[in-house]
Amino acid sequence: MGWNLVFWLLICFPANIALLASTFYQVLILSDLESDYVNPFDASSRINYFVLPEFIGQGALCALCLFTGHWFMFLLTVPVTCYHARLYVKREHLIDVTEVFRVVNAEKKFRIVKLALYLTVLIVTIFRMLAAGTIIFYNSKFQGVDIRSNL
Repeated sequence: MGWNLVFWLLICFPANIALLASTFYQVLILSDLESDYVNPFDASSRINYFVLPEFIGQGALCALCLFTGHWFMFLLTVPVTCYHARLYVKREHLIDVTEVFRVVNAEKKFRIVKLALYLTVLIVTIFRMLAAGTIIFYNSKFQGVDIRSNL
């Protein structure tokens, strides 16, 4: 049961925070571009810098949830992973500098939806992390508690 807590605390929680921060930064850059605070080249290069690591992180988190048997989290993250794979295969994953103003509203809406999904995944992760910690705490029954035996 201790591995479950390690999985949620050391792997899923930091990965979810990283995905959430990356997507929030991309929405912030698109909002700045829409308000004309940043030029299109800088906005495109800043967003494109985070696209591929986000795709890899999302795919790794989805595969990890599949291989460890966390089916609810897998089913929650698989639609975005499939959409990312489709974008990558069609070579539509990067924002083009010359077309950035034409697609800024669609990209911003897509990233806001991803932000909501990542926030939902983070809330589920925090709940599962607290549930795993509570189960470990109550199963120890305070008799000869050795933290190494729970891991």
